[in-house]
Amino acid sequence: MSGAPPTSHDKGPLLGQQVGGSAQYDPGLLFPVPRSNARQTLPDGCFRGYGEDVWHAYELSWLDAGGMPQMFLGTFVIPATSTNIIESKSFKLYLNSLNNHRFTSIDAARDTITRDLSKVAGATVSLSLGDTEDPAFHGDQLAGRCLDELHVSVPESASPALLSGAAGDGVLYTHLMRSLCPVTAQPDWATVIVESRGVTPEKEGLLRYLLAYRNHQEFHEQCVERIYTDLQDRLQPDFLSVHALYTRRGGLDISPWRCSDDKPAPRYRLNRQ
Repeated sequence: MSGAPPTSHDKGPLLGQQVGGSAQYDPGLLFPVPRSNARQTLPDGCFRGYGEDVWHAYELSWLDAGGMPQMFLGTFVIPATSTNIIESKSFKLYLNSLNNHRFTSIDAARDTITRDLSKVAGATVSLSLGDTEDPAFHGDQLAGRCLDELHVSVPESASPALLSGAAGDGVLYTHLMRSLCPVTAQPDWATVIVESRGVTPEKEGLLRYLLAYRNHQEFHEQCVERIYTDLQDRLQPDFLSVHALYTRRGGLDISPWRCSDDKPAPRYRLNRQ
């Protein structure tokens, strides 16, 4: 419509920009990033697997019909089949725009939020709400073998040639994952968990490969798909899952999960998130 204020879609990505908060509900703040942008750089130009992106929101608030502030912890799930991911800063600004908006009920708020997110993602987004003492947000303990006591050299790039394996099953993880935002080059930290059956990755090689992402610039979801694809192509296990639990930024954390089986992502978080 002529004369309408520009949305974030018109302005480009909000990451790296100085953007003031909105005092009014504004779904136009949400900015989509096509998944195809990074997937076309994978082998065969596509992602071959399943998964979900699980977001945890710690500052989810709006007003009830009488103007009383409401506060929730939210778990958003975006399927990996969606056309787009949602840029994290635009996600945060959108949630902030709800703070002074009145909803007639919790269901009305949830319906509005999931409608807005689903439209931008290009697939159905779900939202579960919990109170501020929700035990689902208590940090879990990990099972498996931690790789962080190993001493390895860190390569300059994450080449699949670093990966090798042997027959077996196992769960390996590291808390040392660091990647860089593709827009701002700011560091993003995560715990990465690799579960496999039939073939288990050689530990030193896997750790060297994951540490090589320290200077790799991609969105969280894109990094996980690249890790999953390299492991799948290189080792060809009977089963594979890659789960990255990124630490919180701006009241949001994300845990992208990619798997060889078509099933829901694990629903948990760590203390560090």
